[in-house]
Amino acid sequence: MKTLFEKLKTFFSTKSGLIAKNILITLTLSGVATGAAFWFFHHVPENPSNIALVYITALVLIARFTTGYLYGILSSLIGVICVNYLFTYPYFELNFTLTGYPVTFLFMLIISLTISTMTSQIKSQGAILLEREKLLMEAEKEKMRANLLRSVSHDLRTPLTGIIGNSSTYLDNRTSLTEEEKLQIVSHINDDSNWLLNMVENLLSVTRIDERSMKIATSLESVEEVCAEAIRRLCKRLPDADIKVTVPDNYLLIPMDAMLIEQVIINLLENAVVHAGSTLPIELTVTEEPRFVTFKVKDYGVGIPPEKLDTIFDGSPYTPMAASDVHKGMGIGLSICKTIITAHGGKINAYNHEHGCLFTFTLPKEEK
Repeated sequence: MKTLFEKLKTFFSTKSGLIAKNILITLTLSGVATGAAFWFFHHVPENPSNIALVYITALVLIARFTTGYLYGILSSLIGVICVNYLFTYPYFELNFTLTGYPVTFLFMLIISLTISTMTSQIKSQGAILLEREKLLMEAEKEKMRANLLRSVSHDLRTPLTGIIGNSSTYLDNRTSLTEEEKLQIVSHINDDSNWLLNMVENLLSVTRIDERSMKIATSLESVEEVCAEAIRRLCKRLPDADIKVTVPDNYLLIPMDAMLIEQVIINLLENAVVHAGSTLPIELTVTEEPRFVTFKVKDYGVGIPPEKLDTIFDGSPYTPMAASDVHKGMGIGLSICKTIITAHGGKINAYNHEHGCLFTFTLPKEEK
């Protein structure tokens, strides 16, 4: 069953509910203004101009929180009548012949129309900005889908072609192949299958991101434990990976989705191990800043072509400088890394240094 609050919220979202809401706001603020006017009238009787200011303040608030011009005009009428009936001698009598009364009403009416116009324009501009923001978000999501589709079409084709080719070779020539050749073919099939599994894990990780808001549910997680779990998962896939890890001495907790950040670390480390041809251990370094935490993956290999640094996260296949590298691209993995980090409110970048390349990403700390 819906709660009373949910029922009222549903009612006020309808046309008749919006009218009732506007009337309620007008009457409530007018009543509060009348109570405040009585207080001023009894405690500061020598300065009756305060009473008009009270009603003008109520008029401003009514114009701000209601829709259209009608309720501002209604509040100006209520204010003028209350000043005439309650706070002008003879009290509790309407006297429309008082000197200056038409001028007072005219000015309150002008104020009402001016403020209502201004607030309507502000609300209209706010609605336009909100719609523009939604369109930009939709465009970003469409761009992400297009990048993922392009990456998937490329990265799926290569290992599948390898699996089909190697399995066909094995089936057609199994009687003439040596044991060493058979082992090599099965090894290639195994490598391509693992690559496909890695891509499926990447694609499944994207489903944890809210499609409407591009946000994720986070909780405080230990940076050291997340890095350790990522290294453990990577080493199961690449037992020979040589990785040096450096994390802060203090126990560092930051808001994140641990599984997704592990996937980012795995993607970047695997990218360095498979493509870089690093002559030294891959370095995973975590540093703490006042407002965020920075993760760095540094290799000592062939680096990234300078012309691809600006587009390396857009889903295009990653092609290292070394022509001898025959591994499949990591375009989809890098694109998903950017999607995950952006959903966390962080940033990810790629740089070349003198002896290889460096990937960095930041995650914001918990707001206090």
